[in-house]
Order: sequence, then C-alpha cells, then structure tokens
Amino acid sequence: MNKILLIDDEPDILRVLGISLKADGYQVIPAPNGAAGLEAFAKEKPPIVITDIKMPGMNGIEVLEKIKELDPGTEVIIITGHGDIDNAIESLKYGASDFINKPVRDEALSIALARAKEKLEIRQKLKEYTTNLENKIEAATRELRRQTNFQIKLIQSSNDGIVATDESLKIVVYNPGAERIFGYSQAEVTYKMELKDLFPSEINNLFAGAFTVKDGQRDIPWRESVIRGKDGQGIPVRFSGTVLTEKDQEMGTVAFFQDLREIKRLEKELVKSERLAAVGQTVAGLAHGIKNILHGLKGGSYLVDIGIKRDDTAKLKKGWDTIKRNIGRTSNLVMDLLSYSKEREPEFEACRPNEIIEDVYELIKDRARENRIEIVKDLDDSVGEVVMDPGIIHEVLLNLASNAVDACLFDEDLTKEWSVKLQTEKEPGGIIKFEVSDTGAGMDEAVLQKIFTSFFSTKGHRGTGLGLMVTQKLIEEHRGRIDVASVLNKGTTFTVRLPYEAAQVV
Repeated sequence: MNKILLIDDEPDILRVLGISLKADGYQVIPAPNGAAGLEAFAKEKPPIVITDIKMPGMNGIEVLEKIKELDPGTEVIIITGHGDIDNAIESLKYGASDFINKPVRDEALSIALARAKEKLEIRQKLKEYTTNLENKIEAATRELRRQTNFQIKLIQSSNDGIVATDESLKIVVYNPGAERIFGYSQAEVTYKMELKDLFPSEINNLFAGAFTVKDGQRDIPWRESVIRGKDGQGIPVRFSGTVLTEKDQEMGTVAFFQDLREIKRLEKELVKSERLAAVGQTVAGLAHGIKNILHGLKGGSYLVDIGIKRDDTAKLKKGWDTIKRNIGRTSNLVMDLLSYSKEREPEFEACRPNEIIEDVYELIKDRARENRIEIVKDLDDSVGEVVMDPGIIHEVLLNLASNAVDACLFDEDLTKEWSVKLQTEKEPGGIIKFEVSDTGAGMDEAVLQKIFTSFFSTKGHRGTGLGLMVTQKLIEEHRGRIDVASVLNKGTTFTVRLPYEAAQVV
C-alpha cells in the first residue's frame, strides 16, 4: 500500500515530489517518462501511480490506459495544469482516481492520496464480500455518496468563487466563495439566474465565443476583469473559465473568480509609500529646477537693466523674452507638480476617443507644419462611443504628441522627412490602444531606462523633467499601461492601452 510509482518528465518536479512522498512514509519508484514508468510498473506492481498528463512520447492518458489494461485495480492520480481541465476530465473517463493541479500543493496531494488509499481499501473489502450481494451494493453506494459529498465539500469550501451552468447557461453551481464576491445568495442565483444576469458583458462574450466554437479554444485563460456586485460596486477579480464537454457535446460551463480587492488596496498603499519615499529625491530635483529658472530670470532681468540704462531696445526685448520664457517654465513646472502629487480617481463618462485624437491633432498641427513635420492620423472606425475618462486621454495624448513634435525638432539630421503619427485601435478584452510615433531623434537604451523618472528630460533647460512621470501616473490611475520603443536617430513609439466599457445605447 505504501509503494508509489511517480512518473514525470521534469526532473525537478520528480525530485521534489519524491522527497515529499518519502517524508510521508511512502516508498517512491521514480520514472522520467511514460515508457520507463510502464516498465517499472510491470516490475514493481505498485498500487498507486502518480503521473503527469503532458509528457513527450507517451502522455499521461496513454500511461493511464496501459496501466488499467495491466491491472484495473491500480489507482492513478493525474497531475495537470490549469489549462488542461478537459484532458483531466477525459482521464477520469479512463479510470483515473483523481487529478490535481500544478503547482502541486502538499495538502492537495495528501487529499488525493488519502482518497486513492481509501478506494484501494474499499476495493479490498468488496472482494471479501463478493458472496454477499446486498453488502457489496451497500458499500458501493456508500462510497459513491462519500465521493459526491467530498466533491461538494471541495466546491463549497473553496476560497475562489465557483459558478457553473448547464448546457442552457442556467447557473446550477454557486458556492459560498461566489456569494462573498458577488453579494447574491445561493437562493437568489441557483436555477434562477443565467450567466448574462450575473456576469458583465465582457465575460459573457468570452463564454459565448467559447461555447459556439467547435474546433478552437474552449478554455478562457486567467485574466483580470471587473464585475458588478449586488450593490452595483465594481469589484476587481482574476477570472478563468472553460466549456465542459463530453463526446463533443457541450454540457455546460464553469468559471473561477479570485477576489482582488485586498490585493488592489495593498498595491495602492505600496504606490503611496513609494511616492512618499521619493519626496526627498523630488524636492532635491525641484530645487535644482527652480535654481535653473532663477538663473534664467536673473539673466533676463540683467539684460533689462542694461537696456534701460543704455536705452537699448534690443537688449530690453532680449531680456524680456528670457524672462517670459522662464515664467512659462515656472508655470509648466508647477502644473506638472500639481498633477503628479494629486491623487485622482478617473471620472468615467461616455466619450469618443477618435474625437479626442482629432482635437489633439488640431492643437499641434500648426506648430508641426511651421517646422516641416507631417502629422498623420490612423483612426480605427470601430472605436465608437465608449465609457472612459476623456480628461486623462486628452492630457496623455497631448503630452505624448507634443513630445513627438519636439523629438523631430531636436533631431540633428536635417535631411530627414519628419512625421508624427496618431493612431487608435480596438483590441480584444475591452482595451483601446493609442499609439503616438515619430521619426525624430530617438533614444538609446540608457535614456529609455530614465524617461519615467523624476526631473529627467531630454529637452535640457526647455523641459521640466516631470511630463512623462505625470503621463505614466495618469495612465496607471486609469488602470492602463504605457510602453515605449525607440531607436536612436530613427524615432520613437509610445503605446498606451486603456480599458473601457461599451457605452449604453439609449
């Protein structure tokens, strides 16, 4: 009973599981692949076999079939990944005792082994009662009830929210974990609601696509999303699901939800802590920036004084231009500091991102054309009216577009044809991509590593060094992300991805 055959093509997993099983008192027979496992099984005849489902050559399903042919009484436990639930269910049809997910937890392994040992013990008892048919049926019924109750307890005790449906997409399983996340009770949901009544349109569309496809992807991999609870509040979750099938017939669906509210709260606390830790560095940089501006103001005032004493209009004009330029730098610095220091929740409303791009285009086109820079728009017509924060979108795109124009102006290669491209694209999963690219000066790797840090600027005295920090902060507040790719002397592309919800048609 204590002898176990362990089959896995990954040496580290084979070694770690072997050590764990030996520590629990089992005699472990390791095998690095399916063929070696069958050879060891024929020689050692262990009552329990643990095998990985995905292996080169002979996979776990084939090993399971061969072992059941040699000895139907052997208990086989399948190790599977999260994306292989259909294969794991298939393995149960071939007589697998159980399946456990990677990474293998000691608790899950212990439960699976306990069940396998119990089944072996029950099987031995059934052999002893072969002369008594009534006792045999009673024991089998008791075991079936125990397994069913065990599976029910597993679902009910899971910390994850588990929601399953039948083939008509009516909810038939809704565990306490789902109650905690969604806020509805089992009595309100089970056999009364369908998926569309509980899930947001984004997740419903994913299931609808997976349910109708025949030969494609039936699993929905883990992803982050936002659901609406009973009280209407948005709840961040990590979500995955699959369509359950048997003999190519859809039997229903199952979805798993992990509540991310506490994780998101801790992430915000971490960001705040990091921002406070950076105050010292920011103050130092601010002092340096103000010092440079003061030097400019002093230089301008000196020229004004000279112009007044000598009645020199040219000196007066040059001095006043210097003073105005540094007043503008002061204004930009203060506005960037206010934007970066202020906590701001996105203000979602119906808007048209393509119209925002058009407005940004109008704001920069005159300056661009004056300097021989072509402005190009490439707008995705499928991006219609959506629910986003138009203020964040406008500020982010205007900053990136202005930087793109500056990148062309700072380019030392005067023979190039400069251009700035503004692009939108609708991506799967409720994401809109904004792309701002230029054919200007570009950046090397060292500069790329610093562009989002405080008071770093490629514009010298003409920049505050806070613009991209503010841009990144605004994007993160919108739960989006920004990426940059650049080649020195070739150009730069900034890519912003922001989540959206479809606007309600009235």
